[in-house]
Amino acid sequence: MKINKNIKIFFNYFLGPLLFLWLCWSIYNQVRQQEGLTESWAQIKASLTSAKIIYLAAVIVLMVLNWMVEACKWRLAIRRVQQVSFIRALKATLSGVSFSVSTPNSIGDYVGRVLYVDEGKRIKAATLTVVSNTSQLLVTIWMGLFSLYFLKAPIVAARIISLLWLDALFYIVALGAVLLLIFYFRVSWMAKWINRLPSGKKIAWSIEALEQFNATVLLRLLSLSVTRFFIFILQYFLLFQLFEVDISFWQAWTGVSVLFLILAIIPTIALFTDLSIRGSLSLTILGLFNANQLGISLTSVSIWLINLIIPALVGSVLVLGIKRIFKSKNENA
Repeated sequence: MKINKNIKIFFNYFLGPLLFLWLCWSIYNQVRQQEGLTESWAQIKASLTSAKIIYLAAVIVLMVLNWMVEACKWRLAIRRVQQVSFIRALKATLSGVSFSVSTPNSIGDYVGRVLYVDEGKRIKAATLTVVSNTSQLLVTIWMGLFSLYFLKAPIVAARIISLLWLDALFYIVALGAVLLLIFYFRVSWMAKWINRLPSGKKIAWSIEALEQFNATVLLRLLSLSVTRFFIFILQYFLLFQLFEVDISFWQAWTGVSVLFLILAIIPTIALFTDLSIRGSLSLTILGLFNANQLGISLTSVSIWLINLIIPALVGSVLVLGIKRIFKSKNENA
């Protein structure tokens, strides 16, 4: 336990901040060396005071729609364990965001969501949430692989990575994606198989709900995940237009898909390192299509603020409300 605590302290208070500062310095230098930086900044300021500001409003509306779709997806995933209203599911989703921003690889998301599930059902709900989140991960990985195939030549030409290493990465991730797809569509079978094992009896009660998943529900979860993915791409494209990053929708789709793929397979340590990693990767990948590094950086920061920080702030208020309810119940008990 002491070792785990020391590791946590090392990551949170030393390695995390150090990595954040290094990446921020790297991003600053890349933006500073951009040709025509003054002109780009002038164009961006002009956009913010023009009719293009409607793009920003549209991105905020899409953020609300995005989390509503995620709430519908989570509600569908846990309905075998507990029926929850859409509003309750939305609150749970936002509360999950508030926990996820302060934990590595967003594992706190499960904690925030199951607070809205009745006691005795929370572990089962967390198990079902894994399947729901796996559907999103599947879409992210397969979209990323599809886009990486088309961007292979530009990436190698830009000397970001050699062809040998890129091919190795592509096939390794593709193998993992196939295995994950098999796991996803055979999750009910795997739950039954584990239940038959002598050692599986101890955890059978926590995964028995997985046996209820059928192809129809799994495909519905995937379709909602595809909807969320399209919303993400559209948000990026609208902000590119706002910040004068002149790229086509296809370029935005492929570039952001590869960005999401990389973010999905690398570990994140803390909230601000996640932001700096996003910014650094955005400059590298989306810089293949446009030299406006300032606009790309502002897009990355705006997405982070709108899609993560604002929902996390709302979720933290909701979590405080839950804590008060629990506290009052304990006092009355």
